[in-house]
Amino acid sequence: MKTHTLAGVSPPPGAVLTRKQSRARVVTAAAVGNALEFYDFTVYGFFALLIGKLFFPVHDPLGQLLLAVASFGVGFFTRPLGGLMIGMYADRAGRKNAMVLTLGLMAAGTAMIALAPTYAQVGVAAPVILVIARLIQGFSAGGEVGASTTLLLEQAPANRRGFYASWQFASQGIAALAGALTGVLLTASLSTAQLESWGWRVPFVIGTLIVPVGWWLRRTLEEEPPRALAAKPPKLPLIDVLRDHRRAVLTGLGLTIGGTAAHFIIVFYLSIYGVKMLGLPAWTSMLSGCVSGAILFVLAPIGGHLSDRFGRNRMAQATRIVLMLAIYPAFVALNRWPSAATLLAVVTALSCVHAINVGGVGAMLGELFPRAVRATGAAVVYSVGVAIFGGFAQFFVTSLIVVTGSTLAPAWYVIACGVASLVAVAFMKERSGEAID
Repeated sequence: MKTHTLAGVSPPPGAVLTRKQSRARVVTAAAVGNALEFYDFTVYGFFALLIGKLFFPVHDPLGQLLLAVASFGVGFFTRPLGGLMIGMYADRAGRKNAMVLTLGLMAAGTAMIALAPTYAQVGVAAPVILVIARLIQGFSAGGEVGASTTLLLEQAPANRRGFYASWQFASQGIAALAGALTGVLLTASLSTAQLESWGWRVPFVIGTLIVPVGWWLRRTLEEEPPRALAAKPPKLPLIDVLRDHRRAVLTGLGLTIGGTAAHFIIVFYLSIYGVKMLGLPAWTSMLSGCVSGAILFVLAPIGGHLSDRFGRNRMAQATRIVLMLAIYPAFVALNRWPSAATLLAVVTALSCVHAINVGGVGAMLGELFPRAVRATGAAVVYSVGVAIFGGFAQFFVTSLIVVTGSTLAPAWYVIACGVASLVAVAFMKERSGEAID
């Protein structure tokens, strides 16, 4: 049977194979580069306690924790701005060019942290340098998600968009795993004095040095043209997004709120919670990060595949309900039987449900918007939701614990955000079986 291209010309021999190889290359470039980006961004979270001690010399341990997680969250202030500016750039100049840009910005922010002097060395200038570096990282990460997710979505076969887009979140899992493993190795091989002196810088040096690998993968990527003609992108995509796609923006924000709250509580905060609130050994923090990262890497693509097969809305609702039902008893068990085994069991169970849930989310966000403004729309929706409800999730729940005295505050936070996601999905049109432009 004769195969036709859009122009009506038969492809040369081997073109189908080349296309398959190109798709695999796209997934690799997006996933590996994204993993490098989020390794640099998230490794800070696993060293937040030590960084808080070196850059914020507050005598009260809980106050020090608040400042440490606040400095983690400050990087999310620039996420919406990065999502907006780089998203618009991706819609006009191409997804590949935007992805190369985000990687370079992340390298700059990470190098600043690696070389930053501590408070003992330069005083108040130390936290200022740290905060500026986090703002640069946040700007980069905000633009990364929209560009890489839309690239994966648009280059995927029509019946596998969920699976392809899921690698954006799977790569975040491998980034968390790599960051936690780095922390485990450093903690096991260095003394406390060595860690505080220079060991904490090693993960950031590694992140800076391996960025050229991701840069090469993305720079040499051949971005395939769309399978259908798209309208010329507008000069200011944000105006079109806010004027013509308000419902998509609102539902996308609602969808993001539940997922990002769960992600930052399960992947990041539980490890800190176990050490600071329950008095567990410091190594449990890194080990729980390894577990949640590995699960996200393995199960997010499975969640994306299931969303292709059974529908994204149905999968998003079912897994969100299960997670909301499980999070409260998980925290009750953790406080009643505070041990490393309980913490790891809770992290494992919650991470499995969360990974399946987010597997289809990337495709859902991209499917909300047409191609001409897809990167802008997806980036703004995701980065705003993550900035408010994810980046400061640890700060919010720690503050709630201080104000209310309840150690179960993190569970109620995840449940409340989960309700917002359920409402949003109820108003979303199912697109997993439809063609998109």
